[in-house]
Amino acid sequence: MRYSQYFLPTSADTPSDAVVISHKLMLRAGMIRKLAAGIYTYMPFALRTIHKISNILREELNRAGAIELLMPAVQPAELWQESGRWSQYGPELLRFKDRKDGDFCFGPTHEEVITALVRSEIRSYRNLPVNLYQIQTKFRDEIRPRFGLMRGREFIMKDGYSFDADEAGAMVTYWKMYEAYRRIFHRCGLKFRPVEADTGNIGGSLSHEFQVLAESGEDALLNCGSCDYAANVEKASERNDAAAPDPAGFLPVETVDTPGMGRIEEVSAFLQRPPEQFIKMLVCLADGTPVAVLVRGDHELNPVKLKGLLGADAVEMADDAMVLSAAGAPAGFVGPIGLKGNLRLLADHAVRGVLNGVCGANQADKHRIHVNPGRDFQAEYADLRMARAGGRCPKCEGGVLEAHRGIEVGHVFYLGLKYSRAMKAQFLDAAGKENPFVMGCYGIGVTRTMAAAIEQNHDAHGVIWPMPIAPFHVILCPINPKKDEEAGRAADALYGELTQAGVEVLHDDRGERAGSMFADADLLGVPIRVAIGARGLKDGIVEIKRRNEAEPARVPLKEAARVVQDMIRQDLEKYA
Repeated sequence: MRYSQYFLPTSADTPSDAVVISHKLMLRAGMIRKLAAGIYTYMPFALRTIHKISNILREELNRAGAIELLMPAVQPAELWQESGRWSQYGPELLRFKDRKDGDFCFGPTHEEVITALVRSEIRSYRNLPVNLYQIQTKFRDEIRPRFGLMRGREFIMKDGYSFDADEAGAMVTYWKMYEAYRRIFHRCGLKFRPVEADTGNIGGSLSHEFQVLAESGEDALLNCGSCDYAANVEKASERNDAAAPDPAGFLPVETVDTPGMGRIEEVSAFLQRPPEQFIKMLVCLADGTPVAVLVRGDHELNPVKLKGLLGADAVEMADDAMVLSAAGAPAGFVGPIGLKGNLRLLADHAVRGVLNGVCGANQADKHRIHVNPGRDFQAEYADLRMARAGGRCPKCEGGVLEAHRGIEVGHVFYLGLKYSRAMKAQFLDAAGKENPFVMGCYGIGVTRTMAAAIEQNHDAHGVIWPMPIAPFHVILCPINPKKDEEAGRAADALYGELTQAGVEVLHDDRGERAGSMFADADLLGVPIRVAIGARGLKDGIVEIKRRNEAEPARVPLKEAARVVQDMIRQDLEKYA
C-alpha cells in the first residue's frame, strides 16, 4: 500500500480527553475516531489489525470444532424475560421500542438468542455436542465510557456457546475452549495469563479470564512464582492451614475500655497489639438478610467469596443503623462473644489460628482481649478473605503469590443449566427422556485485544506491534525520493519485490523529511522499517531496523527482500 494513496491521518498532538496510552496512540496514529461517548469509527489502519485478530480466532476455534454463525444484534425482550435477565441486567442493557411498541434491546451478549435457536433446532442427543460462535458488534451502555476501546460502549466481540448432553461432556468442551484461547493469545504475540475468575452477571459456576499483562491494567491479579496457579484477586486464595492454638496458652477473657476507638488501627495502637491479633467482625447484608463475618484484623473481607458461599445475588456492608439493629451493638464494637440476635456467624480460616485475640465487646467503647476461637465462640469457617501478594500459594508447597496488573481480553464460563433450565431448552436422551442442555459460553473482546496489545507494547515514540497482528509487516522509507531519483526507484523496486512475495508493505512515498517520516513510522509501530537513501545506495546498502531495536542493520540492497522475509518469518514462527 502506498502511503500517499492510503487514508491514514496521523497527528503529533496528544488528545486532551485521552488518558490511557492505547487511547492516545490510537487517536494519534489515525486508528480510531470518536463519534460519540464510547463509540468509535475504526479507521483502515486499525481495521487491518481487527481482521488479523479475527482470522486467528477463526482458525483456532474452527480447529477446536467450533462453527461460526451470525445472530441478530437486536433482540426481543421476551427472550430476556424468559431467562430473568430483562429485570436483572441493569441500565447497561440498551432497551428500546419498535413502531409496534414492542420491547427490544441491542445485544451485549447472546446467551438467550443462541439458547432459543438451539432448543428449536436440536431435539436429540445424537446431534450433540454443538459449539457455535460469532464475531459481531455489541453494545453495553457504560455509565462512564472511558479509556477509548478499553471501556467503550460499542465494541467488536467474539462470543461462543456450547451445548452438551451432560456435565462430563461440557467439561471436555470447556477445557478445549480454554486451550484454544491459550493458542489464540499466544498467536497474537501477547504476554498473558489465564486466571481463575468470578462468573459475574453471566452466571455459572466455573470461569477463567485471559488477562494481557500490562501496568495500566484495571484488574489486579495474583499468581504463584513456582507453579501455574493464577487468579483474579476477587477469586484468588491463599493456603488455608492455620491450626487452632494450643489451649494451654489460653488466657482468661477480659473486657477493657477503648473510649471512642472503633477502628482497628486506633485500638491496636492503644493496646499495643498488632492487627493480626485482632478478630474483626463485619455485618453484611446478603440479599437483604444480615450475616456476621469474622476476618483477622490485618485481612480484608472478599465480598465475592461471601456472595458465592451464600449463593446470594448481592452482598453489601450494613450501615451503622443496621449493625445496631442486627447485632445489638454499635459499629466498631461488635464481636462474636454473646452476639445478640439470630445472626449466622461465618469466619475466615485465618481466624482459627488467632491466639488470645482482641475483638469488640458488643458494648460502646469496650473491647475484649484474650479471645480464642473454639473456646469463646463457634463459627462456620470458609475462605472469605482477600488474598495478597506474599501469601502462600494454595496449589503448591512453598510457592508465594506475586501481584500483577492485567487487562481482561477473554473469558470462558461453564454455565451448566442456568439458561437451558430457565428457557426450557431440552433434548431427548437415549432413553427418550427430556434433559436440559449443559452449556458453556466463551467471549473475546476483539477490539479490546487490539487496545491491550498497545498497552503492553509501546514506548515513548509510539506503538510496537507484535508481528502477527501488525497492520503492515514493513514500512519502506525512501529519503528525499523527489530529489534523489535513485532512492525512489530502489524503493519502488523493493516495494514490488516484497509485495510480490506476499509481504504487507506500507510504502511511505509522500516525500516527507527523514525525521518526520521516521517519527510517523515509530508512531504507527510497523515492526520493520527499511530506510533507503542516497548515502547508503552509493555502497549498495539499505538500513533495516526492527521497531523495538535501537540501531539499524546495514544490508546490501540486493539482499534486502530476503532479509526482510527472514525477519518476518522468524517473528511469526515464535507465535505459531
